[in-house]
Amino acid sequence: MASIQKNLFTWQELEGIVDLSRLQLVLETLDDESLMQRLEKDRGNGRDDYPVRAVWNSLLAAVVFQHQSIESLRRELSRNGDLVRLCGFETIKGKEAVPTSSAYTRFLKKVIRHQKELDSVFESLVKALKEELPGFGEKLGTDGKAIDSHARRKSKKRKRDGRRDLDADKGVKTYKGKNKDDSLWKSFKDWFGYKIHIIADVNYELPVSFKVTRASASDMKQLKPMIKELNESHPEITDRCKSLVADKGYDSEYNNKFLWDDYRIRPIIDVKGRWKEFDEKLADSEYADNVLHDYQGNVFCYNMDTMKRTELAYCGFEKNRGTLKYRCPLAAKGKKCKAEDKCGKGSYGKYGRIVRIPIERDRRRFTPLARSSKKFKSEYKKRTAVERINSRLDVSFGFENHYIKGMKKMQARCSMAMIVMLAMALGRVREKRFDNMRSLVKAA
Repeated sequence: MASIQKNLFTWQELEGIVDLSRLQLVLETLDDESLMQRLEKDRGNGRDDYPVRAVWNSLLAAVVFQHQSIESLRRELSRNGDLVRLCGFETIKGKEAVPTSSAYTRFLKKVIRHQKELDSVFESLVKALKEELPGFGEKLGTDGKAIDSHARRKSKKRKRDGRRDLDADKGVKTYKGKNKDDSLWKSFKDWFGYKIHIIADVNYELPVSFKVTRASASDMKQLKPMIKELNESHPEITDRCKSLVADKGYDSEYNNKFLWDDYRIRPIIDVKGRWKEFDEKLADSEYADNVLHDYQGNVFCYNMDTMKRTELAYCGFEKNRGTLKYRCPLAAKGKKCKAEDKCGKGSYGKYGRIVRIPIERDRRRFTPLARSSKKFKSEYKKRTAVERINSRLDVSFGFENHYIKGMKKMQARCSMAMIVMLAMALGRVREKRFDNMRSLVKAA
């Protein structure tokens, strides 16, 4: 009988080694020494059955390996000696090395008290990515993500029993639209829980800032304070940022003015539909005769012979004048307008009629990058990058099904998810594996 040489490792062992490489990559990339020192200082001369650093590493392992609960993590540690060793526990103790549920509860309470140190770990990763990735932060996007709380709601009739989420509240999001037959439709989405507001680089699909609020918090009102905080912690990003893209939930004159006037960031923000409004004349201007615009800021001229509406050709933003420049659409195609002699006031020449509209006329409709331009449309499509980050938080990081109750716990858990996301990306960037830097599941 032909003898068969046995493999040195089984497939299960090889898969386990490859799987652990993801956690090892995160642990080697993180700069969490300050947090560890604070936690060790809190412990002082107390019992050290479960070392601080090992317990912290195991919590990161829970995020990396997508454990939805501490009990799930403890079961994995109880049967996976390699994971116990990598986290830093004493494997000689066997199952006794795995922290108890109460030990994890006490440790998590201490981590929650050091939210500032958690934030500093996140900021250090953003700083490192800013140095490693060319153009990181030039194109930003923002969005708010709903996080359901699966706990019971606060009740006046019932006493505090530890099963209720006393910090969460109800959020409602309204969707409106217009059907092909011009009828209007409206739908609502409501949830009980929280909301995480994210500012991310849309080219690399990586967060640069985030904030956790109750579900009822308005997206629109979170943009300014978050940009200010980003400017304080990473002024290089706000300096290099050229545009910020967001959906119509952030549409306001206030946000548009703030982004451009204070930071020279072009707002690529969709405008809310105002279905009852029709084309408006450019009143109180030299173009008030046959040049009109709609609620989205698209500019048209009416041919005085045929009375047909034609969109003016966009020629760019004149920063020194603060005006959007348009010209005759026929002249832009090298044709001559037959109704040129009937066209209203304006500057003429070989370029046809020139129309300049100050953005100060209406900061919601007129932005430094015209909504009618192809560049605005292509830039706005990048908003889906933030939606993909939201999807990864749900699927890969476990926020679709979780057992988190309370604002402070939610903040700490979101911080850990963001830290792992950026640490994984930074580690793979340093390995020159740019194609896998956003994946949580691919092996290092």
